[in-house]
Amino acid sequence: MELFIVIMAGGVGSRFWPRSKERKPKQLIRIFGENTMIQDTVKRLNGLVENKNIYVITNRLQKLRIKEQLPDIPEENIIDEPFGKNTAACIGLASIIIKQKNPEAVTIVLPSDHLIKNEEEFQKCLLNSAKFAYESRGLVTIGIKPTRPETGYGYIQFDEKEIENNIHKVLTFAEKPNLSTAIRFIESGDFLWNSGIFIWRVDVILDELKKYLPEHYEGLLKIESAINTNDFESQLTQVYGQLRSISIDYGVMEKADNVYVTKADFYWNDVGSWEAVYEVSEKNEDGNVIIGDVYSEKTYNSYIFSPRKFTAVIGAENLIIINTNDALLICNRNYAQDVRQVVDYLKMNNRTDLI
Repeated sequence: MELFIVIMAGGVGSRFWPRSKERKPKQLIRIFGENTMIQDTVKRLNGLVENKNIYVITNRLQKLRIKEQLPDIPEENIIDEPFGKNTAACIGLASIIIKQKNPEAVTIVLPSDHLIKNEEEFQKCLLNSAKFAYESRGLVTIGIKPTRPETGYGYIQFDEKEIENNIHKVLTFAEKPNLSTAIRFIESGDFLWNSGIFIWRVDVILDELKKYLPEHYEGLLKIESAINTNDFESQLTQVYGQLRSISIDYGVMEKADNVYVTKADFYWNDVGSWEAVYEVSEKNEDGNVIIGDVYSEKTYNSYIFSPRKFTAVIGAENLIIINTNDALLICNRNYAQDVRQVVDYLKMNNRTDLI
């Protein structure tokens, strides 16, 4: 069994504005510690696979920075999509490229911008899932035991009967629920958060794409025929322009009958907003997370980031304050998900200098 890693790194991180921009989004900035999020994603794979078996799928705006941040990953393994077409296209593209190396390879598909702790358990979970995926020809995903009725995550309902070594059959996938539905999911005890991590054989996922997304599959065959030729870039651009934008969850996982889930024994957070960053960051005695040149007085339970400008905050509570060279965000923590609306506004008003 040969393992390959596919890191999906094409997102723009609009909920992390103004630090996250199209050319330098969430996965390429330092949010926790000295490394960027994509550097931490690669670092936690140490010892699991060689660097030559790690592929990064990104876009043309971000490719250069990714090459700079991941100098040990072969340059030819950093693949740029001509257009963002969601995860089904991204995974299909990676699969046909890896198929050239080993058509029975097991690929582990990871987002580039999640926070994961306890790397030993993480690797153990991946290896166990990979072994099962290789032998069973199943599609495996990793589920996270919920700690609260979260409305920002998708959910996976699983059969409590264990097939083998913490592998369970998936019964249903559920989209992001409202609060009452999320509470019901938690109380039932047979729902997990959907981590967005997948493990499968290359030949199996391509068969599933052929079955459930035949237009994608036909396009992938055209791209595959041009691999290692001078026509690859033009064929890739032409095919991608015609592909429907659809997620692998909706396009394949919700329809396939050979889908399994393993329950994670490691800490996971998708760090989907500034509120999530606040939640997992170390706080001072006033409940504040302060980064940079900041004076605070009678200020509580806030996240304040201002490394390059002196910022004074007095009599504030429950705020996110992000002060960069060219923009200032002040947001109630309860509305952190709405930061993406600022990016939409800037796009509509052609303020490309700020995005």
